[in-house]
Amino acid sequence: MELGLATFADLAADISPEQRMKNLIEEATLADDLGFDVFAIGEHHREDFLISSPAIPLAAAAVMTERIRLSSAVTVLSSDDPVRVFQDFAQVDLLSGGRAEIMAGRGSFVESFPLFGLDLDDYDELYAEKLDLLLKLRERTHVTWSGRHRAPLRDAGVYPRPVQERLPVWVAVGGSPQSVVRAGTLGLPLTVAIIGGRPERFVPLVELYREALADAGHDPAVGKVAINTHGFVGATSARADAAFAAPYLQMMNRIGRERGWPPSGRREYEALRSPRGAVAAGSPEQVAEKLLFEHDLFGHDRYVIQMSVGAVEHAEVLRSMERFAADVAPVVREEVTRRAAPAPA
Repeated sequence: MELGLATFADLAADISPEQRMKNLIEEATLADDLGFDVFAIGEHHREDFLISSPAIPLAAAAVMTERIRLSSAVTVLSSDDPVRVFQDFAQVDLLSGGRAEIMAGRGSFVESFPLFGLDLDDYDELYAEKLDLLLKLRERTHVTWSGRHRAPLRDAGVYPRPVQERLPVWVAVGGSPQSVVRAGTLGLPLTVAIIGGRPERFVPLVELYREALADAGHDPAVGKVAINTHGFVGATSARADAAFAAPYLQMMNRIGRERGWPPSGRREYEALRSPRGAVAAGSPEQVAEKLLFEHDLFGHDRYVIQMSVGAVEHAEVLRSMERFAADVAPVVREEVTRRAAPAPA
């Protein structure tokens, strides 16, 4: 199983955007040095998150890393131009020597829609149409295409072309059955973001995805699944909580007030980081146990952890990354490999 790191580059009140950008690139280069498989950056258009165009910092990371794959998390495809998305990530692919990926989502934040003159009533139709065009762009250099929300293309050449023959495109979902079925029908890999509740309630979504994949006649091998959760690794459970709990709750309550969620406190946090909760925070042993529990549920191919949540101190994030690489990743990889090995005759 691949193990990755995602970030929204949360911008706390006590840090400048310039310094947060430097910290972001340091996280990417350390992730590469530590042997993480993927580093992913989210797109937002609001003051509390730094990055509005993931391809730009990913391009900076591309020239400072050697092995790690570089992805958006997500690209809000509904409000972007698929031609520009493809061109931008093709350039990241060229800079990185073939390590770019696109994680395409509809967007759980909607600030980009009015910003770019789009109607929220077209939320899903925009995504479906633009995903269709993005997939055609990666298949051929010259494209003829028409839709309702963008000017048509007639044998248009789209350049540059990436190093990879087919630029990887993952569909990212937060719980929409419609999006899961779409990913399976198209034969695209799926990323499921689990930010609350119990992970087992997402099992039917992954099963639905695999059913849609089979119904469409796709090879099961193309049906890769990634699970993305919040998490943090401390030397002990108490130290993880000391670094992570307060910034995490502050961020979740800030977003929750906008969305009408009930406030969360220590009791809710304890439930989330319990053995069957959604947050993978605690000692290395506790985090490894959580990841293996989730692998029992989903049998997924990739796990992506989001550590730099809210105002978690940058130095604490780096230490958490180091503990994950040293004390969690080897345990998880060894056990997943053991489980996948054929039973002795």
